[in-house]
Amino acid sequence: MEFPRIKRLPPYLFATLDKMKMEARRAGEDIIDFGMGNPDHASPPHVVEKLIEAARKPQNHRYSTSRGIYKLRLAICNWYKRRYGVELDPESEAVVTIGSKEGLSHLALAMLGPGDVAICPSPTYPIHQYSIVIANADLRVVPLLPGVDFFAALQETVRQCWPRPKVLLMSFPHNPTTTVVDIDFFRRVVDFAREHNIFVVHDFAYADLHFDGYQPPSFLQVPGAKDIGVEFFTLSKSYDMPGWRVGFLCGNAEAIQALSRLKSYFDYGIFQPIQIAAIHALNGPQDHVEGVRQRYRRRRDVLIDGLDRAGWHIPKPKGTMFVWAEIPEEYRAMGSMKFAEFLLTEAKVSVSPGIGFGEYGDDYVRFALIENEHRTRQAVRGIRKVFGGVADPEENLIIKASVG
Repeated sequence: MEFPRIKRLPPYLFATLDKMKMEARRAGEDIIDFGMGNPDHASPPHVVEKLIEAARKPQNHRYSTSRGIYKLRLAICNWYKRRYGVELDPESEAVVTIGSKEGLSHLALAMLGPGDVAICPSPTYPIHQYSIVIANADLRVVPLLPGVDFFAALQETVRQCWPRPKVLLMSFPHNPTTTVVDIDFFRRVVDFAREHNIFVVHDFAYADLHFDGYQPPSFLQVPGAKDIGVEFFTLSKSYDMPGWRVGFLCGNAEAIQALSRLKSYFDYGIFQPIQIAAIHALNGPQDHVEGVRQRYRRRRDVLIDGLDRAGWHIPKPKGTMFVWAEIPEEYRAMGSMKFAEFLLTEAKVSVSPGIGFGEYGDDYVRFALIENEHRTRQAVRGIRKVFGGVADPEENLIIKASVG
Protein backbone atom coordinates (compact mmCIF):
# COMPACT_ATOMS: atom_id res chain seq x y z
CA MET A 1 0.00 0.00 0.00
CA GLU A 2 1.32 3.46 -0.89
CA PHE A 3 1.14 6.54 1.35
CA PRO A 4 2.08 9.41 -0.99
CA ARG A 5 2.46 12.16 1.62
CA ILE A 6 4.47 9.91 3.91
CA LYS A 7 6.82 9.08 1.03
CA ARG A 8 7.73 12.78 0.75
CA LEU A 9 8.81 12.98 4.39
CA PRO A 10 12.48 12.17 5.14
CA PRO A 11 13.54 9.74 7.87
CA TYR A 12 13.35 11.18 11.36
CA LEU A 13 16.93 12.37 11.92
CA PHE A 14 16.63 12.46 15.70
CA ALA A 15 15.56 8.81 15.95
CA THR A 16 19.12 7.48 16.16
CA LEU A 17 20.03 9.82 18.99
CA ASP A 18 16.78 9.08 20.83
CA LYS A 19 17.54 5.37 20.64
CA MET A 20 21.10 5.88 21.89
CA LYS A 21 19.83 8.06 24.74
CA MET A 22 17.28 5.46 25.85
CA GLU A 23 19.85 2.66 25.67
CA ALA A 24 22.30 4.68 27.78
CA ARG A 25 19.65 5.39 30.40
CA ARG A 26 18.61 1.73 30.54
CA ALA A 27 22.29 0.94 31.18
CA GLY A 28 22.25 3.29 34.16
CA GLU A 29 23.91 6.30 32.52
CA ASP A 30 22.89 9.76 33.72
CA ILE A 31 22.16 11.61 30.47
CA ILE A 32 21.67 15.37 30.72
CA ASP A 33 19.11 16.15 28.06
CA PHE A 34 19.12 19.43 26.13
CA GLY A 35 17.34 17.88 23.15
CA MET A 36 13.65 18.73 22.90
CA GLY A 37 12.41 22.24 23.77
CA ASN A 38 9.99 20.89 26.35
CA PRO A 39 9.47 23.27 29.34
CA ASP A 40 10.16 21.54 32.64
CA HIS A 41 8.17 23.68 35.11
CA ALA A 42 4.53 23.50 36.16
CA SER A 43 1.87 25.68 34.55
CA PRO A 44 0.66 28.73 36.54
CA PRO A 45 -1.30 27.60 39.64
CA HIS A 46 -4.27 29.93 39.00
CA VAL A 47 -4.60 28.48 35.48
CA VAL A 48 -4.51 24.91 36.80
CA GLU A 49 -7.16 25.75 39.40
CA LYS A 50 -9.42 27.24 36.74
CA LEU A 51 -9.02 24.06 34.66
CA ILE A 52 -10.08 21.92 37.62
CA GLU A 53 -13.04 24.17 38.37
CA ALA A 54 -14.20 24.15 34.73
CA ALA A 55 -13.69 20.40 34.39
CA ARG A 56 -16.11 19.78 37.26
CA LYS A 57 -18.97 21.29 35.24
CA PRO A 58 -20.69 18.65 33.06
CA GLN A 59 -21.70 21.17 30.39
CA ASN A 60 -18.01 21.73 29.61
CA HIS A 61 -17.58 18.06 28.68
CA ARG A 62 -19.56 18.38 25.45
CA TYR A 63 -18.14 19.05 22.01
CA SER A 64 -16.64 22.50 21.77
CA THR A 65 -16.22 24.53 18.58
CA SER A 66 -13.35 24.02 16.17
CA ARG A 67 -12.40 27.70 15.92
CA GLY A 68 -12.40 28.20 19.70
CA ILE A 69 -14.97 29.60 22.08
CA TYR A 70 -15.75 33.31 21.65
CA LYS A 71 -14.41 34.41 25.07
CA LEU A 72 -11.02 32.87 24.31
CA ARG A 73 -10.88 34.55 20.91
CA LEU A 74 -11.80 37.82 22.63
CA ALA A 75 -9.04 37.29 25.23
CA ILE A 76 -6.59 36.70 22.40
CA CYS A 77 -7.56 39.95 20.68
CA ASN A 78 -7.39 41.90 23.95
CA TRP A 79 -3.92 40.42 24.58
CA TYR A 80 -2.74 41.75 21.20
CA LYS A 81 -4.26 45.16 21.95
CA ARG A 82 -2.55 45.42 25.33
CA ARG A 83 0.80 44.09 24.19
CA TYR A 84 1.22 45.47 20.70
CA GLY A 85 -1.54 48.01 20.08
CA VAL A 86 -2.97 45.75 17.35
CA GLU A 87 -6.75 45.85 16.80
CA LEU A 88 -8.30 42.48 15.92
CA ASP A 89 -11.88 41.29 15.41
CA PRO A 90 -12.50 38.13 17.48
CA GLU A 91 -15.13 36.98 14.97
CA SER A 92 -13.10 37.25 11.78
CA GLU A 93 -9.42 37.78 12.63
CA ALA A 94 -8.66 35.14 15.27
CA VAL A 95 -8.93 31.35 15.45
CA VAL A 96 -7.83 28.99 18.23
CA THR A 97 -5.53 26.13 17.22
CA ILE A 98 -4.47 22.93 18.96
CA GLY A 99 -1.00 24.36 19.50
CA SER A 100 0.78 26.21 16.72
CA LYS A 101 2.05 22.97 15.15
CA GLU A 102 -1.47 21.82 14.29
CA GLY A 103 -2.33 25.30 13.09
CA LEU A 104 0.72 25.56 10.85
CA SER A 105 0.07 22.16 9.31
CA HIS A 106 -3.60 22.79 8.60
CA LEU A 107 -3.01 26.33 7.35
CA ALA A 108 -0.54 24.93 4.82
CA LEU A 109 -3.17 22.40 3.71
CA ALA A 110 -5.71 25.20 3.38
CA MET A 111 -3.44 27.51 1.38
CA LEU A 112 -1.19 25.25 -0.69
CA GLY A 113 -1.51 22.43 -3.17
CA PRO A 114 0.48 20.61 -5.88
CA GLY A 115 2.42 23.08 -8.01
CA ASP A 116 2.38 25.88 -5.42
CA VAL A 117 5.71 27.18 -4.14
CA ALA A 118 6.42 28.29 -0.57
CA ILE A 119 9.60 29.75 0.90
CA CYS A 120 11.06 29.08 4.33
CA PRO A 121 14.38 29.92 6.00
CA SER A 122 16.89 27.15 6.60
CA PRO A 123 17.70 26.05 9.21
CA THR A 124 14.33 26.27 10.94
CA TYR A 125 11.84 24.43 13.14
CA PRO A 126 11.02 21.27 11.14
CA ILE A 127 7.23 21.72 10.85
CA HIS A 128 7.78 25.05 9.09
CA GLN A 129 9.30 23.21 6.16
CA TYR A 130 7.42 19.95 6.40
CA SER A 131 3.97 21.54 6.61
CA ILE A 132 4.73 22.70 3.06
CA VAL A 133 5.88 19.23 2.05
CA ILE A 134 2.80 17.57 3.61
CA ALA A 135 0.59 19.95 1.62
CA ASN A 136 2.24 18.60 -1.57
CA ALA A 137 3.62 22.04 -2.39
CA ASP A 138 7.18 22.78 -3.52
CA LEU A 139 9.58 24.04 -0.87
CA ARG A 140 12.32 26.60 -1.50
CA VAL A 141 14.70 27.56 1.30
CA VAL A 142 16.63 30.74 2.05
CA PRO A 143 19.80 30.49 4.18
CA LEU A 144 19.46 32.09 7.61
CA LEU A 145 23.13 32.27 8.54
CA PRO A 146 25.56 34.75 10.09
CA GLY A 147 27.03 37.02 7.44
CA VAL A 148 24.32 36.24 4.88
CA ASP A 149 22.04 39.10 3.76
CA PHE A 150 18.66 37.44 4.27
CA PHE A 151 16.75 39.85 2.04
CA ALA A 152 19.28 39.59 -0.77
CA ALA A 153 19.05 35.79 -0.57
CA LEU A 154 15.26 35.99 -0.45
CA GLN A 155 15.18 38.26 -3.51
CA GLU A 156 17.37 35.84 -5.43
CA THR A 157 15.25 32.85 -4.39
CA VAL A 158 12.09 34.57 -5.63
CA ARG A 159 13.80 35.54 -8.88
CA GLN A 160 14.70 31.91 -9.55
CA CYS A 161 11.26 30.49 -8.64
CA TRP A 162 8.74 29.45 -11.26
CA PRO A 163 5.88 29.54 -10.64
CA ARG A 164 6.22 32.54 -8.35
CA PRO A 165 6.09 31.68 -4.64
CA LYS A 166 2.74 31.93 -2.93
CA VAL A 167 3.76 31.86 0.77
CA LEU A 168 6.69 33.01 2.91
CA LEU A 169 6.83 31.25 6.30
CA MET A 170 9.13 32.66 8.99
CA SER A 171 9.55 32.91 12.77
CA PHE A 172 11.35 35.49 14.94
CA PRO A 173 12.77 35.13 17.57
CA HIS A 174 13.92 32.14 15.61
CA ASN A 175 14.16 28.45 16.49
CA PRO A 176 16.83 27.09 16.26
CA THR A 177 19.20 29.95 15.28
CA THR A 178 17.90 32.39 17.96
CA THR A 179 18.01 35.18 15.34
CA VAL A 180 16.07 38.27 16.39
CA VAL A 181 14.74 41.15 14.28
CA ASP A 182 13.36 44.66 14.77
CA ILE A 183 10.19 46.29 13.49
CA ASP A 184 12.02 47.69 10.45
CA PHE A 185 12.71 44.11 9.36
CA PHE A 186 8.98 43.38 9.34
CA ARG A 187 8.30 46.61 7.45
CA ARG A 188 10.64 45.33 4.74
CA VAL A 189 8.84 41.97 4.81
CA VAL A 190 5.46 43.64 4.26
CA ASP A 191 6.82 45.76 1.41
CA PHE A 192 8.48 42.70 -0.14
CA ALA A 193 5.29 40.65 0.15
CA ARG A 194 3.23 43.37 -1.53
CA GLU A 195 5.77 43.74 -4.33
CA HIS A 196 5.83 40.02 -5.10
CA ASN A 197 2.24 39.11 -4.17
CA ILE A 198 3.38 36.70 -1.45
CA PHE A 199 1.38 35.78 1.66
CA VAL A 200 3.33 35.87 4.96
CA VAL A 201 2.92 33.41 7.83
CA HIS A 202 4.81 34.40 10.98
CA ASP A 203 5.26 32.05 13.95
CA PHE A 204 5.64 34.15 17.12
CA ALA A 205 6.09 31.27 19.58
CA TYR A 206 8.92 32.97 21.50
CA ALA A 207 7.35 36.40 21.86
CA ASP A 208 7.97 36.47 25.63
CA LEU A 209 11.42 34.90 25.75
CA HIS A 210 13.69 37.90 25.29
CA PHE A 211 16.76 39.10 27.15
CA ASP A 212 19.27 41.93 27.61
CA GLY A 213 16.87 44.74 26.81
CA TYR A 214 15.62 43.31 23.53
CA GLN A 215 11.84 43.39 22.91
CA PRO A 216 10.51 41.31 19.99
CA PRO A 217 8.02 43.10 17.75
CA SER A 218 4.86 41.48 16.43
CA PHE A 219 4.61 41.18 12.66
CA LEU A 220 1.05 42.49 12.93
CA GLN A 221 2.29 45.80 14.35
CA VAL A 222 3.28 46.91 10.84
CA PRO A 223 0.50 48.90 9.12
CA GLY A 224 -0.97 46.76 6.36
CA ALA A 225 0.41 43.47 7.73
CA LYS A 226 -3.11 42.07 8.10
CA ASP A 227 -3.64 42.63 4.36
CA ILE A 228 -0.90 40.17 3.43
CA GLY A 229 -0.29 37.91 6.43
CA VAL A 230 -1.07 36.17 9.69
CA GLU A 231 0.73 35.42 12.95
CA PHE A 232 0.72 32.40 15.27
CA PHE A 233 1.21 32.47 19.03
CA THR A 234 1.13 29.65 21.56
CA LEU A 235 0.84 29.44 25.34
CA SER A 236 3.34 26.56 25.44
CA LYS A 237 6.53 28.50 26.22
CA SER A 238 5.35 31.79 27.76
CA TYR A 239 3.04 30.10 30.28
CA ASP A 240 4.73 26.69 30.74
CA MET A 241 1.70 25.04 29.07
CA PRO A 242 3.19 22.81 26.32
CA GLY A 243 0.99 19.79 26.97
CA TRP A 244 -2.20 21.85 27.03
CA ARG A 245 -1.91 22.48 23.26
CA VAL A 246 -3.34 25.99 23.10
CA GLY A 247 -2.35 28.27 20.25
CA PHE A 248 -4.01 30.79 18.02
CA LEU A 249 -3.72 32.44 14.63
CA CYS A 250 -4.52 36.11 14.05
CA GLY A 251 -4.53 38.50 11.14
CA ASN A 252 -5.84 38.28 7.59
CA ALA A 253 -9.57 37.50 7.71
CA GLU A 254 -9.55 35.47 4.50
CA ALA A 255 -6.84 33.13 5.79
CA ILE A 256 -8.54 32.88 9.19
CA GLN A 257 -11.77 31.88 7.47
CA ALA A 258 -9.98 29.28 5.34
CA LEU A 259 -8.30 27.66 8.35
CA SER A 260 -11.54 27.78 10.38
CA ARG A 261 -13.44 26.05 7.61
CA LEU A 262 -10.82 23.32 7.21
CA LYS A 263 -10.67 22.76 10.96
CA SER A 264 -14.46 22.35 11.04
CA TYR A 265 -13.91 19.14 9.07
CA PHE A 266 -10.96 17.93 11.14
CA ASP A 267 -11.77 18.60 14.80
CA TYR A 268 -14.20 19.95 17.40
CA GLY A 269 -11.60 22.15 19.04
CA ILE A 270 -9.80 21.90 22.36
CA PHE A 271 -11.45 20.47 25.49
CA GLN A 272 -13.50 23.41 26.73
CA PRO A 273 -12.09 23.55 30.32
CA ILE A 274 -8.63 24.01 28.78
CA GLN A 275 -9.93 26.94 26.73
CA ILE A 276 -11.51 28.49 29.83
CA ALA A 277 -8.23 28.11 31.73
CA ALA A 278 -6.35 29.65 28.78
CA ILE A 279 -8.53 32.76 29.09
CA HIS A 280 -7.28 33.13 32.66
CA ALA A 281 -3.69 32.72 31.52
CA LEU A 282 -4.04 35.57 29.02
CA ASN A 283 -6.20 37.87 31.17
CA GLY A 284 -4.75 37.10 34.59
CA PRO A 285 -1.52 38.15 36.34
CA GLN A 286 1.57 37.90 34.16
CA ASP A 287 4.15 37.33 36.93
CA HIS A 288 4.62 33.75 35.75
CA VAL A 289 5.71 34.93 32.31
CA GLU A 290 8.41 37.13 33.83
CA GLY A 291 9.55 34.17 35.93
CA VAL A 292 9.80 32.02 32.82
CA ARG A 293 11.90 34.67 31.09
CA GLN A 294 14.31 35.01 34.01
CA ARG A 295 14.66 31.24 34.36
CA TYR A 296 15.78 30.84 30.77
CA ARG A 297 18.12 33.84 31.03
CA ARG A 298 19.86 32.30 34.06
CA ARG A 299 20.18 28.94 32.36
CA ARG A 300 21.50 30.60 29.20
CA ASP A 301 24.17 32.42 31.20
CA VAL A 302 25.25 29.33 33.15
CA LEU A 303 25.58 27.27 29.98
CA ILE A 304 27.31 29.83 27.78
CA ASP A 305 29.63 31.18 30.49
CA GLY A 306 30.64 27.64 31.41
CA LEU A 307 31.25 26.58 27.82
CA ASP A 308 33.22 29.78 27.24
CA ARG A 309 35.59 28.81 30.05
CA ALA A 310 35.87 25.38 28.43
CA GLY A 311 36.98 27.00 25.16
CA TRP A 312 33.66 26.77 23.29
CA HIS A 313 32.74 30.37 22.53
CA ILE A 314 29.08 31.03 21.71
CA PRO A 315 27.32 34.41 21.46
CA LYS A 316 24.52 34.87 23.99
CA PRO A 317 21.12 34.80 22.27
CA LYS A 318 18.68 37.65 22.88
CA GLY A 319 15.65 35.44 22.42
CA THR A 320 14.11 31.92 22.59
CA MET A 321 14.85 29.09 25.02
CA PHE A 322 17.72 27.74 22.93
CA VAL A 323 21.43 28.11 22.36
CA TRP A 324 22.55 27.62 18.76
CA ALA A 325 26.17 26.57 19.06
CA GLU A 326 28.59 26.42 16.16
CA ILE A 327 30.60 23.21 16.47
CA PRO A 328 34.21 23.91 17.54
CA GLU A 329 36.60 24.02 14.59
CA GLU A 330 38.47 20.85 15.55
CA TYR A 331 35.23 18.82 15.53
CA ARG A 332 33.38 20.50 12.64
CA ALA A 333 34.36 17.95 10.00
CA MET A 334 32.35 15.35 11.95
CA GLY A 335 29.09 17.08 11.03
CA SER A 336 26.34 17.77 13.53
CA MET A 337 24.97 14.22 13.74
CA LYS A 338 28.30 12.60 14.61
CA PHE A 339 29.22 15.45 16.94
CA ALA A 340 25.90 15.07 18.80
CA GLU A 341 26.57 11.33 19.11
CA PHE A 342 30.06 12.14 20.40
CA LEU A 343 28.67 14.43 23.14
CA LEU A 344 26.07 11.83 24.08
CA THR A 345 28.49 8.91 24.40
CA GLU A 346 31.51 10.75 25.84
CA ALA A 347 30.08 13.71 27.80
CA LYS A 348 26.66 12.15 28.62
CA VAL A 349 25.01 15.28 27.18
CA SER A 350 22.20 15.12 24.63
CA VAL A 351 21.79 17.96 22.10
CA SER A 352 19.96 18.29 18.78
CA PRO A 353 22.06 18.05 15.61
CA GLY A 354 21.73 21.10 13.40
CA ILE A 355 21.16 19.05 10.25
CA GLY A 356 17.78 18.09 11.68
CA PHE A 357 16.65 21.69 11.15
CA GLY A 358 17.63 21.93 7.49
CA GLU A 359 20.52 21.73 5.06
CA TYR A 360 22.23 24.88 6.35
CA GLY A 361 22.36 23.69 9.96
CA ASP A 362 25.06 21.03 9.82
CA ASP A 363 27.80 23.15 11.41
CA TYR A 364 25.73 23.61 14.57
CA VAL A 365 24.03 21.84 17.45
CA ARG A 366 21.11 23.17 19.48
CA PHE A 367 20.85 23.20 23.26
CA ALA A 368 17.31 23.52 24.67
CA LEU A 369 17.50 25.23 28.07
CA ILE A 370 15.35 22.66 29.83
CA GLU A 371 17.79 21.48 32.50
CA ASN A 372 18.17 23.37 35.78
CA GLU A 373 21.33 25.30 36.61
CA HIS A 374 22.90 22.50 38.66
CA ARG A 375 22.40 19.98 35.84
CA THR A 376 23.64 22.51 33.31
CA ARG A 377 26.88 22.95 35.27
CA GLN A 378 27.21 19.17 35.38
CA ALA A 379 26.84 19.08 31.59
CA VAL A 380 29.51 21.75 31.17
CA ARG A 381 31.91 19.68 33.30
CA GLY A 382 31.28 16.66 31.09
CA ILE A 383 31.87 18.64 27.90
CA ARG A 384 35.02 20.27 29.29
CA LYS A 385 36.37 16.85 30.18
CA VAL A 386 35.94 15.41 26.67
CA PHE A 387 37.44 18.58 25.19
CA GLY A 388 40.54 17.82 27.25
CA GLY A 389 40.15 20.87 29.48
CA VAL A 390 41.28 21.25 33.07
CA ALA A 391 38.92 21.77 35.97
CA ASP A 392 37.27 25.18 36.13
CA PRO A 393 38.16 26.96 39.42
CA GLU A 394 34.99 29.07 39.30
CA GLU A 395 32.90 25.91 38.86
CA ASN A 396 34.59 24.33 41.87
CA LEU A 397 33.79 27.41 43.99
CA ILE A 398 30.13 27.15 43.00
CA ILE A 399 30.05 23.46 43.91
CA LYS A 400 31.71 24.09 47.31
CA ALA A 401 29.30 26.92 48.04
CA SER A 402 26.27 24.78 47.22
CA VAL A 403 27.56 21.90 49.37
CA GLY A 404 28.33 24.27 52.25
